[in-house]
Amino acid sequence: MSLTVLDRKLLGWSALFVVSQANIARLLGPAAPKVLAVQTAWSEQRYRQILASMDETEIARFRSHYLPDFVHPAIYAIALRVGARSLAAKTPLSPAVTTALALAPVASAAGDCIENIVGLILVDNREQISDTVVRATTVVSAVKWILAIGSLTYLSQGFLRVWARALLR
Repeated sequence: MSLTVLDRKLLGWSALFVVSQANIARLLGPAAPKVLAVQTAWSEQRYRQILASMDETEIARFRSHYLPDFVHPAIYAIALRVGARSLAAKTPLSPAVTTALALAPVASAAGDCIENIVGLILVDNREQISDTVVRATTVVSAVKWILAIGSLTYLSQGFLRVWARALLR
């Protein structure tokens, strides 16, 4: 089984995703776990506690990750969509699955951008932090993760089946 053009594109976009994720982790440094904590905060009080726990250096790192994190969602959305096209070229997918694999990465990336905009605003405008804003943003974050991880999981198990069939031939 040789690599197709779509396979090579998938490998390229996947590698770019890894580089982008590593760059964001590098920028965040020790503040990285606090990003996940902010994304999953369910109350104004918890959100404020997380921000208050950061020193000036961590806040600067937190802010610095946003610029590349506005590009990162496009990278993973493209990688997931190319993966879906590559899988569809190797095995039949139902129209519903094809549609879901086309839309889920775009919706996830859009949610990621919304989350980034809100996070960037709130870090410098803490008076705007409210339970409603925090909970709405956390829901967007959760949906973003579900869509992205769900797409990746579906593609991974699909490719594993394709590769297993190829090995057994």
